[in-house]
Amino acid sequence: MIGESDDMDVLIVGSIAYDSITSPQGSAHNTLGGSATYAGLAASFHQRRLNLEKIGLVGVVGTDFRHQDFATFSNAGLDTTGLEVVEGSTFHWVGSYHGNMAQAETHETHLNVFETFEPKVPDHGTTPTIIFCANLHPSIQLSVLDQSTPARASILDSMNLWINIAHDELIQAMKRVDIVVINDGEAIMLAGTDNLVQAAKDVQSMASIPTLIVKKGEHGVLALHGNKLISLPAYPTSSVFDPTGCGDTFAGTLAACLAAGEGVIEMDELRNALIHATVSASFTLEGFGIVGLESMSEESYESRLFDYCSISGMSTESS
Repeated sequence: MIGESDDMDVLIVGSIAYDSITSPQGSAHNTLGGSATYAGLAASFHQRRLNLEKIGLVGVVGTDFRHQDFATFSNAGLDTTGLEVVEGSTFHWVGSYHGNMAQAETHETHLNVFETFEPKVPDHGTTPTIIFCANLHPSIQLSVLDQSTPARASILDSMNLWINIAHDELIQAMKRVDIVVINDGEAIMLAGTDNLVQAAKDVQSMASIPTLIVKKGEHGVLALHGNKLISLPAYPTSSVFDPTGCGDTFAGTLAACLAAGEGVIEMDELRNALIHATVSASFTLEGFGIVGLESMSEESYESRLFDYCSISGMSTESS
């Protein structure tokens, strides 16, 4: 818990996990991960930058969850009222990256306490400005959306598994939110066409999505805001240790940036938020687990932001 205000700027609902990861750069065993972890830590960094009041997590961990990891959330100033501790083991994922590391290979998935996770959105006496439903089964995302309506915008992330086994529920969930964040492969899979721009337009149309954001990994990001298009490059980096959590870092940063505004989301504000999200995600790849994300300092972030905008011929607000 932070501060004395009940105002919740961003509420993040997702997984908290222990990951065991191998890549060409080495390996990490039982390192803190999960979509809510990456999104929460990214949002908390920008919370300070944007003078936001509170970032909250909703998730579940087992009784094996380490004290040092609770401290990580606490030190970041995250509100953990919505974090449940359940008898059993924390969600554990084992995976590896090879070649260009564009896609993880999953070796083991132990859902553990996450298997019966039913999110309970805490009553803070006010509605959050932004709700981010991270990668969860669409029925769980719908449950979250039933429990709380954000004051400004709701954001949803997904994955190819749900397209395959819960397609109709996924479309239903997409119709309930203001912003959908997916990757290029998922957009193509949903639309059934290899042309990414057309696929994005088809996905936006099939679920009446006000803003669709398509992550393209090392090739940047494509966004459809109404009938307008934004295309941004990725931040160029040769230091790629572990791409796990980059998409969640991206989404958590996006949520924090949009929580700082009010009213209708305009094109310039969205583009600015996407720039910050892209630069933030570039830190996550540079270490295993949350190491790269935790390496962000105000100085290193502003330096990388300046470099990105200079290279890309763009400008961004420094606030």
